[in-house]
Amino acid sequence: MDMKEIDSVPWTKHRNKPFCVIHHTTGQQHQCIQTLIVAPKQTTAQQQRSSNELVASHSPTSHKTHSSIIPMLLVAFLLVVSLVSPALSDSGHSLPANQTFHPASQLNKLKRVTDYLTKINKPAVKTIQSPDGDVIDCVPSHLQPAFDHPDLKGQKPLDSPERPKGLNTTDTVAKSFQLWAESGESCPEGTVPIRRTTEKDVLRAISIDRYGRKPVRHVRRDSSGSGHEHAVLFVNGDQYYGAKAGINVWAPQVTDQYEFSLSQIWVISGSFGHDLNTIEAGWQVSPDLYGDKNPRFFTYWTTDAYQATGCYNLLCSGFVQTNNRVAIGAAISPKSYYNGRQFDIGLMVWKDPKHGHWWLEFGSGLLVGYWPAFLFSHLRTHASMVQFGGEIVNSRSSGYHTATQMGSGHFAEEGFRKASYFRNLQVVDWDNNLLPLTNLHLLADHPNCYDIKQGRNNVWGTYFYYGGPGRNVKCP
Repeated sequence: MDMKEIDSVPWTKHRNKPFCVIHHTTGQQHQCIQTLIVAPKQTTAQQQRSSNELVASHSPTSHKTHSSIIPMLLVAFLLVVSLVSPALSDSGHSLPANQTFHPASQLNKLKRVTDYLTKINKPAVKTIQSPDGDVIDCVPSHLQPAFDHPDLKGQKPLDSPERPKGLNTTDTVAKSFQLWAESGESCPEGTVPIRRTTEKDVLRAISIDRYGRKPVRHVRRDSSGSGHEHAVLFVNGDQYYGAKAGINVWAPQVTDQYEFSLSQIWVISGSFGHDLNTIEAGWQVSPDLYGDKNPRFFTYWTTDAYQATGCYNLLCSGFVQTNNRVAIGAAISPKSYYNGRQFDIGLMVWKDPKHGHWWLEFGSGLLVGYWPAFLFSHLRTHASMVQFGGEIVNSRSSGYHTATQMGSGHFAEEGFRKASYFRNLQVVDWDNNLLPLTNLHLLADHPNCYDIKQGRNNVWGTYFYYGGPGRNVKCP
């Protein structure tokens, strides 16, 4: 994966400030390559080569699109997306103090938790202790949870697919971008790193059966009372075969244990009823799911609107991991600071033209793995919508709007080093070409709490700033 430090904004008035790409290596000093970001009219050949170290150049391509057809369905989809699980009636971390009144039920619950942990935590050939308390198990790739799926039993991970055309592959892949890897420890070839699930993790969930899954919700046709708030850019009205973006990484404050803040890419197909298909990847802060407030790399998928299929990360059979350097669900390091150093991660999801599986790439060339095509109904062919942006849960647990932050916790107008951003947004077409966005739309359903502002230039392509503090004078 490429974890990049971004030291200048792509605006003309900042064109002479240095852009710094830091490749984080283990046990060595950071190496910083200085380049210049310049306005298109003033770009020299030398400066253009420097700009190309940051992003691949994509010439405008004719791209036929249809008119926007489902603006109301977008809101419906946003309201379907639900990442927060209600608390257990007991403490969430331990059994209730009066468990002696129901010894049989509590023993049964403990047995179910133990059975689940035995199933999900696979035998490891090596164990790595992360500084944040996580335990990373190096599991033989053919024993990972994906191969519990009846359609995958006895199989092995597939070879690398054909990447989309127009992809920049000149960047060096960073060696360290997650906390667990900063010690220099790594998983051997032929294994995949998996964050170990603990008893406390499971007991925080609404139920053992729903652990690692989003709660089932009815589709709403309006935005009132859902508790989920968004600032997103989306495209629809065409057939999409992938999406790519650079996502600024922050650690927003989450003020309630059962709320969350995330930034991600959604690849979507189907109606907005029970047949909704989604593939999702990005970073999130979720105390409920992980037990802390670190930004963590995560994935999700569903083929029935989060009812019975799909899960986060590797917490069920489905996603096949192929990489021994990325632990899905592990904390991302480093992160951005207000008015300080800025870091982002590159993410790309695309459909392999040969086998039809949906692959996930982290940075330049670091394949994480794939979602097999057979997992889906509508996404078995293509996506009908792609979405980029942020989402939070507002539980109103104190009777007023949450102060949970989105992105950096600052509004879009504050710009670089202060507001969070997505940059170099692209989609993949039917012929496996990376293309710039057309027919794009912005949506901030609670703009006094969280907003979004889009722009475009020759260095960052299509980009946007987004986010906000939540509760404030205009967002009571």
